[in-house]
Amino acid sequence: MPLFTEEQMQEPHRKGRIEIICGSMFSGKTEELIRRLKRAKIAKQRVEIFKPAIDVRYSEEDVVSHDSTSVASTPVESSASILLFSSEADVVGIDEAQFFDKGLTDVCSQLANNGIRVIVAGLDMDYKGVPFGPIPALCAIADEVTKVHAICVKCGQLAYISHRIIPNEKRVLLGEKDEYEPLCRECYNKTKQNT
Repeated sequence: MPLFTEEQMQEPHRKGRIEIICGSMFSGKTEELIRRLKRAKIAKQRVEIFKPAIDVRYSEEDVVSHDSTSVASTPVESSASILLFSSEADVVGIDEAQFFDKGLTDVCSQLANNGIRVIVAGLDMDYKGVPFGPIPALCAIADEVTKVHAICVKCGQLAYISHRIIPNEKRVLLGEKDEYEPLCRECYNKTKQNT
């Protein structure tokens, strides 16, 4: 009796894993996601990229970094949709993960358990410093977590938070440099005291 079936010999063993790229706005999360996905494509891996349908800041369909690097993606309404579109993928990229529902954690686990490399980018905290969406749970189950940092616009230290600079209390407010600025912990605390 052979050790492996013919199908097993044709398909190399895939090792699933979850990689998280998190941090504040303007820290290079999407840039790093795109870099990893491009390398996977160079390696001839089948790559699928997803983003929340609500994120239309730069493009309705592409994942775009603040420095205008982009890659084609599939906008989806819910995390469950990711499973429907990724059955043939070797690598799944997910951008702006903080805007997805809590089911994203189970979706990523299922993908990784099926041998798929899952690379997720998103904000780890909202503008008030509160852990954001499914990112904290994803960090807990991830094989690798990379925390990237922007530079504080006040003092030049590593940024801690995406400080909202316009008066709006909505938790989810898509924005850019006109709405947010990266601040270190000390500058953020000083700003809070002055308001």
